Amino acid sequence: MKLAIASDHAGYEMKEALKEALSDKVEWLDLGTNSPDSVDYPDFGHAMGEAIASGQAEKGVLVCGSGIGISIAANRNPKVRAALCNNATMARLSRAHNDANVIAFGSRITGIEVVMDCIDAFMTTEFEGGRHARRVEKLNKST
Repeated sequence: MKLAIASDHAGYEMKEALKEALSDKVEWLDLGTNSPDSVDYPDFGHAMGEAIASGQAEKGVLVCGSGIGISIAANRNPKVRAALCNNATMARLSRAHNDANVIAFGSRITGIEVVMDCIDAFMTTEFEGGRHARRVEKLNKST
């Protein structure tokens, strides 16, 4: 499966660790950053939005210090439904109920093992549709 990934400087180490740990399961589209040098998280959230909107990737992973800023930036794109998660239940529900297509993490908040559990839940959970479909459709119309 192809998955886009992006981070700012605070998330760079986690981004690289995730790419390495999941390289046998995922084909990564790395949107940067490419070093721990200071950068602006909106640039990478916007890059994720463009990758999702253009179809370069169906789903994505974002990492910054808290996960908040980069997820806000990605959600500015109307094609993105980015969910900031810090446990596998949140990741599963973000897919099942919200049809999230991007998952975000805070490298200063959540450890790598939990993040990997979250990614597994995110990637293996299908959108339930039903009553949730009309709610997601309302999200799509509000942009």
